[in-house]
Amino acid sequence: MTKAHAFHAHVYFDERSAAEAEALCQRAGEELGVRVGRFHRKLVGPHPRWSCQLSERIERLGPALAWLAENRGELTIFTHLVTDDDLTDHTQHAIWMGEMLELDLRQFLPDAD
Repeated sequence: MTKAHAFHAHVYFDERSAAEAEALCQRAGEELGVRVGRFHRKLVGPHPRWSCQLSERIERLGPALAWLAENRGELTIFTHLVTDDDLTDHTQHAIWMGEMLELDLRQFLPDAD
């Protein structure tokens, strides 16, 4: 098993919750020092809703999870470890806050020829 070296927290939003998500991500960047990615107002990768990715070293996972749990409001957040195995990271290494959604994992599966 490959050791995790980072984590990603994907903050999901829609048109109604976009301002709330943007404010949460901005605060996370300022208060936690996490890297704040782009605000995707389209589906990206395996994600079933619009999203913004927060990322940081694995050593910061505990404090980040606690902060996100306390501050997420009604937003759904999908967090996963980052190793060298995307499929395992998005399934076995996954942590959900809020509604558990189905990811589109096809991009992580070997081609079925």
